Amino acid sequence: MTRATTTTRATVRAYHQARFRGDIPAAVRTLAEPFHFQSPLLTSDSPHHHLSGLDAFLGIVSGVDLISELYGESEAILLYDVHTSVSAIGTQRTTTTS
Repeated sequence: MTRATTTTRATVRAYHQARFRGDIPAAVRTLAEPFHFQSPLLTSDSPHHHLSGLDAFLGIVSGVDLISELYGESEAILLYDVHTSVSAIGTQRTTTTS
């Protein structure tokens, strides 16, 4: 793994961890453009739009399972399941790319 890939991985992991513990300032510090997020509930190309509803979203999250993570020198993708406490939503397969 190159130094750039290691830096990308550390940044993406820091974002993912901050996001799911509800630390919005820490999550924002890790984001840059271009940004793309896609799940069955939300698609966003803006980091600020993506995080604007985080508090409400985390209120229904009961767990997160990281399935796969791929890293390049300046790109990354995480694939994970977000488990919710809302039966109509259930588990959402989600990807985050940067």
